[in-house]
Amino acid sequence: MIALHGRVAIVSGATQGLGADIARRLHGAGASVVLLGRSMAEGEAVAAELGEGALFVRTDLTSDADIDAAVAAAIARFGHVDTLVNNACIYADAGLDSTREQWLATLNVNLVGAAMLTRAVMAHLPNGRGVIVNITSVGGRYGAAGRALYPASKAALAQFTRNAAATLAPRGIRVLSVTPAWTWSPALASRAGSEARADRVAARLHPLGRAGRGGDVADAVVFACSDMAGFITGTDIAVDGGFTMLGPDQGRSPAAWFEEAGFEEADE
Repeated sequence: MIALHGRVAIVSGATQGLGADIARRLHGAGASVVLLGRSMAEGEAVAAELGEGALFVRTDLTSDADIDAAVAAAIARFGHVDTLVNNACIYADAGLDSTREQWLATLNVNLVGAAMLTRAVMAHLPNGRGVIVNITSVGGRYGAAGRALYPASKAALAQFTRNAAATLAPRGIRVLSVTPAWTWSPALASRAGSEARADRVAARLHPLGRAGRGGDVADAVVFACSDMAGFITGTDIAVDGGFTMLGPDQGRSPAAWFEEAGFEEADE
C-alpha cells in the first residue's frame, strides 16, 4: 500500500469520471483532496462520499480569480498544498472545421487552465516534496481524422510537462504526466453504452484486451505522487494496455494482414 498521509492534493475536473476516480484513490491512500469542477451538485456529492479530508470548490479554469480562490480555499482548509493533478479537459472537437472560438475555448481549459493552476500552486509547493501530475492522452501522440482540438491540447500539455519539470527541478519539485488510452468514462460510455461493449472494441487496439478503468489510471497517479516515484520527473507514465507500443499495423506482421485480405501469395 502506498501511503500519502499528510499530503494535500488539488485535483481539477474531479466532479465525475476519471477526475473523481483519481480523487478517490488519493483520498484512499490517506491524502486530503480538494476537488475542483464546475458542477456544484456533482462536486459536493463526491466530497460527501469521501467525507472527512475532502473539500469541493466550484472552479472555472478559464477564470484566474476562480483559480486563485480555489488555491486559497485549499490552504485555508488544510494548511498547505503539496500535490496538483491537472485533469480537467474539454472533449468537444469539430476537427478542421473548428472555429477560432472553439479552438480558444478548448485550449483555455485543457492547456492554459492547467498552466494557470500550476502557476497559482507552484509557490506553495514544498521544496523537495511537491508534485504536479498532468493527465495527457494517447490522442496527443497520433494523428486522427476528424479531430484537432483535443489532440493538439494534449500534445501541448505533454510539452508543458517537460518545460515545467525542467523549471521546477532545482526546487526538487517533480512534474510528470500520466497518459491513458481508451478509459471507461462518461465520454466513452456515451459511445459504447456498456463496459463490455467498450472492451470488445478496445481489444483490437489494446494488447491487454480491454479498455482501461479509472482505477487503472488513478493507481498510476497515486504512485507518481508518492515518494516511491521520488526520482521520476519530466517524463510520462503510459497507462494504456499496450496501446502505444503498436504501430499502424497494430502489432501484426505484413504476412498477417495479407492473409486476412486473402492474398496468400504475391499476385503475378
